Amino acid sequence: MRKTFYLLLASVLLCSHNLYIKMEKYFLQPNQEATLSLYNGTFEKSDNIITRDRMLDASVIAQGKRRVIDPEQWKDQDSTVTQLTFTTGEAGTYVAGVSTKARNIELTAEKFNSYLEHDGVLDMLEQRKRDSVLDQDAIESYEKHVKAIYQVGKVKTNDWSAVLGYPIEFVPQANPYEKYSGEKLEVQLLLEGNPLPNQLVYADFLKGTHSHTHSDHSHEHEHEHDGKKHSHDHAHSDGKHNHSHKSKKEESHTHTSGQQLRTNDQGMFVVDLPEDGIYYLRTIHMTGVTDSDELTHRSKWATLTFEVSHKHGSGTHTHDHEHEHGLPTWVFVLGSLLIVGLLFLIFRKKN
Repeated sequence: MRKTFYLLLASVLLCSHNLYIKMEKYFLQPNQEATLSLYNGTFEKSDNIITRDRMLDASVIAQGKRRVIDPEQWKDQDSTVTQLTFTTGEAGTYVAGVSTKARNIELTAEKFNSYLEHDGVLDMLEQRKRDSVLDQDAIESYEKHVKAIYQVGKVKTNDWSAVLGYPIEFVPQANPYEKYSGEKLEVQLLLEGNPLPNQLVYADFLKGTHSHTHSDHSHEHEHEHDGKKHSHDHAHSDGKHNHSHKSKKEESHTHTSGQQLRTNDQGMFVVDLPEDGIYYLRTIHMTGVTDSDELTHRSKWATLTFEVSHKHGSGTHTHDHEHEHGLPTWVFVLGSLLIVGLLFLIFRKKN
């Protein structure tokens, strides 16, 4: 009975270790100090730092130029988040990217199947079912390639369309900062520079500044990996980490249910942008390996983050701003007329 309970608990606690470039806000001003954070875990909680030797590339594109980030500029915070503090330049749309080296992980058949299910690598899971190999263990080579697009000032530039040349990469087909809540954004997914068709993609968002997280309720489940204990059943990571497990009620405060999408023949898909917030896209492209005595699978992970706001203008707000600061103007006008009339009658009576 206890063993069954722990197996169920492990299944619940499974969580992808996606890598994201995260910022507190993606709308910045010229010459403003800002911070890029690498979240290795979920979009709301990072579990591991990214060591510098893992970075194949870290760069920023702005004004048509690509600048490589000095590895010494990165700093580790609390052994969970890798951060870059910088000063923004002139106004424009910026792209930041980080690409990591491949690493191997060995998983039992049970853990590998659970990872495929909970991380949304459903095509590979179905293939294992069709091939009747659900009982086979796996040794996977994985690599992560991530991007973020942020806006400095009001001037929009074309750098949002830059292709960084990563093995797998999201490329929006329009400037996300010329899109607004309630609209849609078309994105292309590239694999080795070519459109990737029929690939599952997941899109989600956190609501602007009103989002908050609950970190009081946490659970641990440990397993051995590279001779070290990990608090996760599946860990594409570097060290020990904790996973904050939230109830459904708590999750409703922090993120949406998300969108499950699939690319067309040209690697295109369309993301709904229903509300203001920080949007993040993710995908894991996995293939079986037949040309290696060591590996059974290879995977390439990609994410993209950006922020969306509502359109500002006279026709876009239906609420009465006067109510935000007190009574409507017509109340003051009517009251003033009544007072003037009353004073007129008083003075006339005295005369």
